[in-house]
Amino acid sequence: MRLVWLLWTCACLDAAEPVDWILSARYVVTMDPQRRIVANGAVAIRRDRILALGPRAEIDKHYKARRRLDRPQALIAPGLIDTHTHAPMSLFRGLADDLRLQEWLEKYIFPAEAKNVNAEFVRWGTLLACIEMMLSGTTTYTDMYYFEEVIAEATRQAGLRAVLGQTIIGFPAPDASTPQQALARAEKFLEQYRNDPLIVPAPAPHAIYTTPDDVIRSARALANRYGVPMLIHLSETRREYDEALRKRKMTPVQALDSIGALNGRTLGAHGVWLDDADLRILKERGTGLAHCPSSNSKLASGLARVPRILDAGIAMGLGTDGFAGSNNDANLFEEMDLAAKLQKVGTLDPQVLPAVRVLEMATITGARALGLDKQIGSLEPGKRADLITVRLDAPHAIPMYNVVSQMVYALKGSDVNDVMVNGRLIVRDRHVLTLNVRQVLEKAEQYRRKVAASVGIGLSPNP
Repeated sequence: MRLVWLLWTCACLDAAEPVDWILSARYVVTMDPQRRIVANGAVAIRRDRILALGPRAEIDKHYKARRRLDRPQALIAPGLIDTHTHAPMSLFRGLADDLRLQEWLEKYIFPAEAKNVNAEFVRWGTLLACIEMMLSGTTTYTDMYYFEEVIAEATRQAGLRAVLGQTIIGFPAPDASTPQQALARAEKFLEQYRNDPLIVPAPAPHAIYTTPDDVIRSARALANRYGVPMLIHLSETRREYDEALRKRKMTPVQALDSIGALNGRTLGAHGVWLDDADLRILKERGTGLAHCPSSNSKLASGLARVPRILDAGIAMGLGTDGFAGSNNDANLFEEMDLAAKLQKVGTLDPQVLPAVRVLEMATITGARALGLDKQIGSLEPGKRADLITVRLDAPHAIPMYNVVSQMVYALKGSDVNDVMVNGRLIVRDRHVLTLNVRQVLEKAEQYRRKVAASVGIGLSPNP
């Protein structure tokens, strides 16, 4: 009898451990501390976590999957992280282009928002943005807008992960007529989603030039009380920077620091106009930044000092910004490519901001900027199963000499084939599994007609 038990025990030890998924590909780009790339690799997933990864032969030897996804002509990478956007503004895409930020905001966007933005507008705009993001490899995004509880519902419906900032601004907004009402909405939102597996709620005072100091201080206190980040636009334009110097005798960073706004987890969007003293403050406070190269280029806001910021030890991720004139899409593959090339031409140095550093910004460094690097941003055992597969069989993907350079400079968002978030497959073979895409697109066209009528414009095929 004892011999039988010993044999059974040995058989159990040799048996493959059951897992929910095994995904395999030609390469697994881990973005772990060693930045390992595993050829002919595989990832084993149990529930919402990565259990193991390594050579496919070893994973297959030790684990038995309920479901498999084999992609021999693709790579597996961490899902991309967008550290700054305004998802519902997808319904304003192209409404007003080729303008400077203040003119774009004050003459076009704020009036269009006042006439159109309500909870249902936000819902359908978010769903449209989520489809675009997931099909181009974004698995986590960072939002600043109104009716964030509705954005959270739509995001969960899509199956994406998000850090969602309830906007607090110093004048009547679509969801709050006063800053105090906006703060109350923000607290209710934080309470509602404080323990959600996909949503990190956050207060988001718009900027120092639109939000009173006492309101920003209240938002800071709210974020600290709930243990979440505070999101804010920061030193985006030369005008913002110069006005702060003229009116406050301080830079925007110094002004925020002087009122205690940076005393806690903070994500500042843009960070284009920062001097060395600003960088020291941001480093000391542990503030993260979101670099938005397309937006900063399109609005002529300037060229952020990205290498200097990263060298200072400040976590700076990549962001797409809004769809309504500051960028017009949500494609982080484009942002990676542009981020690298702008720095090279700006410094006349081709070695500045190499491909691996840009990919870090879109993954693990972006996660660190949000304070989520223990959960996402790389493929490592114990982390959330947020990953993408990217096809390598298109003409622009061949030949392959350097995997990371290929991702940054050659591959496209349209090469993304499969998307998994929290262990759940939400895109397979470029088919969205969680949303009715046709319904969302039809609804977006209905909103286009409504928005155009509200601001008195028609379809303009010619310049």
